[in-house]
Amino acid sequence: MGSPGKYVAEEISQQVNDALSRLQNKQLFQTTWDIVAFAIFFTFIGMVLLLALLALIRCCCCDCESSGSYKKIKKRKVGIDNMGMEP
Repeated sequence: MGSPGKYVAEEISQQVNDALSRLQNKQLFQTTWDIVAFAIFFTFIGMVLLLALLALIRCCCCDCESSGSYKKIKKRKVGIDNMGMEP
């Protein structure tokens, strides 16, 4: 019986050879599930990159403090003072 490290190395080598043979045959996807998983993965990555780009644009390019779009609202006190809580 071989060592576990040798088994893992053989498994990785087999997977790499399988991927390279699929690239040579130009058959990247074996089933429709492969295509669906690929599309979902790249849609997710695209949305993450789009949100990161929008956040970067929002933080770096917009000068919100000088535009006055966000006015500081004074909070006024609601309710009554509980004088029993005073020391």
